[in-house]
Amino acid sequence: MNFLAHGWLARGGSDDFLYGNLIADGVKGLELDAWGEEVAGGIRHHRRVDAYVDAHPVVREARARAPSPQRRYAGIALDLLWDHFLARQLMTPERDVLVMRCYRVLEGRVAPARLEAMMPALIRQDWLRGYADFSFTCRAVAGVGRRITGPNHLARLVPWMERDYVRLAKDFEALWDDLEGELSVAP
Repeated sequence: MNFLAHGWLARGGSDDFLYGNLIADGVKGLELDAWGEEVAGGIRHHRRVDAYVDAHPVVREARARAPSPQRRYAGIALDLLWDHFLARQLMTPERDVLVMRCYRVLEGRVAPARLEAMMPALIRQDWLRGYADFSFTCRAVAGVGRRITGPNHLARLVPWMERDYVRLAKDFEALWDDLEGELSVAP
């Protein structure tokens, strides 16, 4: 899952809890005392969601369908693709309320060093709404791949995502139903 999905699953918590969910990929280690109780709870929730998604049979099957030279990177591409499907599934007013809350929460705080340069771009370029556009999502996948040393294996996954789009959409539906039932902190 990526920012939009983590935000949606955490929407019922406090702003601190939501913030922890949104920044968790930039926080390393198990020691979370410096973040405060609610933020640390959000970081832990994000990590539970990631573990659940990575272990889900539907996700394992989808990764197995990825081209073998890039299969190792398929989980990253799928996390972004799941946000695409979620952005398309959510009703626009509902999505926009969440997006504006996420941006407000992120703008008001200093991001962890690993995410510090990215957060202003995420807000300014409106990534959370942008994911509804498949071509935007594909560019985002390729963009993440440029930040990884070596050949851009993520960009090489885009043709697979295009070919397997309908099946991946069905995978998302199954995954999302399970995930919302297990780990959503609803209002």
